[in-house]
Amino acid sequence: MSSSAEKSFYLTTPIYYVNDAPHIGHAYTTVAGDVLTRWHRQKGESVWFLTGTDEHGQKVMRTAEANNVKPQDWCDRLVEEAWKPNWKALHIANDDFIRTTEERHEVRVQRFLQGLMEAGHIYEAKYEGPYCVGCEEFKLPGDLIEGKCSIHSKPVEMLSETNWFFKLSAFVTPLLERYKNNPETCEPTSARNEVISFLEGGVTDLSISRSTFDWGIQVPWDKAQVVYVWFDALLNYATAVGLGDPVDSEGGKQFARTWPADVHLVGKDILRFHAVIWPAMLMAAGLQPPKKVFAHGWLLVGGEKMSKSKLTGIAPSDITDHFGVDAFRYYFLRAIPFGSDGSFSWEDMSARYTSELANDFGNLASRLAAMVEKYCGGVLPAVAQDATLADALSKTVSNADVAISTLDFQGGINSIMEFCKRVNGYVTEKEPWILAKDDLRRSELEAVLYNTAESLRALAVLLHPVMPISTEALWISLGAEGTLGKLSDQKISEVANWGQLQPGTTISKGAILFPRLPDVETNG
Repeated sequence: MSSSAEKSFYLTTPIYYVNDAPHIGHAYTTVAGDVLTRWHRQKGESVWFLTGTDEHGQKVMRTAEANNVKPQDWCDRLVEEAWKPNWKALHIANDDFIRTTEERHEVRVQRFLQGLMEAGHIYEAKYEGPYCVGCEEFKLPGDLIEGKCSIHSKPVEMLSETNWFFKLSAFVTPLLERYKNNPETCEPTSARNEVISFLEGGVTDLSISRSTFDWGIQVPWDKAQVVYVWFDALLNYATAVGLGDPVDSEGGKQFARTWPADVHLVGKDILRFHAVIWPAMLMAAGLQPPKKVFAHGWLLVGGEKMSKSKLTGIAPSDITDHFGVDAFRYYFLRAIPFGSDGSFSWEDMSARYTSELANDFGNLASRLAAMVEKYCGGVLPAVAQDATLADALSKTVSNADVAISTLDFQGGINSIMEFCKRVNGYVTEKEPWILAKDDLRRSELEAVLYNTAESLRALAVLLHPVMPISTEALWISLGAEGTLGKLSDQKISEVANWGQLQPGTTISKGAILFPRLPDVETNG
């Protein structure tokens, strides 16, 4: 990590319930976080990327009981056999993985809660009302459809307990002021409008403890109660980076470097927790809320939200085994505007794989290597610069940086792939295979080959956060590692500096980046 004084770009995914293995909805959020943090690293910034698992609460306890194992054993097995291996397989480069059953989390949660209690933000009262175990959420009448949770379509349970309450209602006015005066703190606009509407509709205080089961963090002053799972879970974003540790300790220094978080990525179904309860908790403790909560849309299959309970939960490996990891990472961010709902379709993914990845990108790399080998003995010719390509690259880098930095992944990827198309058009127009037949046009031929190789260098850097595996293979094929260094060390701000590939470098024909897809039976 860079100097202790430098503020790290700190991004978090939600921490995911460990009641089952991850599906592509979880992977969608995590890949988005990975692409954004990789992009910021390539901008030369200090970065901290957190993901993890939410392991307390009634839902996890009941799932463990249904499988005849202790909750901790259930969590341990799923984290080690399903969650961590999935993120490794998808090349997620997270810096930390927080589990809410870890001591570092539990100790800091209790300390935070004790502080709120002593500051007068917590009181004891009776709770009565509907509760959805699937959401782990106390429900309002407007959240129910015929007595069922509108998200899970399952009946809610009526609870009656004496609990500890957090004075959430006291923070309605500061929260409204925050979102109206700083719209960038909750995006997209539809999400912010929903939060404002919810706040203006009146907010009641929040029950933050449960006494009917014991799978959770004990309330420090009342051992008969455990902390409400969401109050415990939300704190992970701060406990993971040293919340409440002494200022001069390692945890305290890390907290100073990372807090407030720059981006919390969440699915829109957990927006209220992150945009209402969480910032209120931080305000109560005198801490800054996160700079941005971004609620992306749902992935839909057959019109239904991705969900294990509704049997639409496709495992990432169902897709990566066929298309490969890079195509998985590319497709979901390219095909769906981040922030909107989007439908996954096997047919659409196949079409994009073939036209955009295999034909436009992969084929360009293969053609270049083949032509350099055939016409130049596999050695890169002298530096040349096509002004039109160089200008297009400068605009591409600028447009892609603005888009990706504002979480418009689709816009950023589109601009990069437009440049890729432009390079293909350049090769088609210049016809190097014709130039090669005329010795008098040798310099023209070599210029076309250098310009194409240099364009591929730029594409490797720009697409590396999205597709780390294929771009690494391309980088090696271009012979760039030996002269320019590691691909991940290349700076976005320097991509458009033309003429970086060194003449005389050996260009090698590697494996095809995006091979023809195997034939499969129609897969919904």
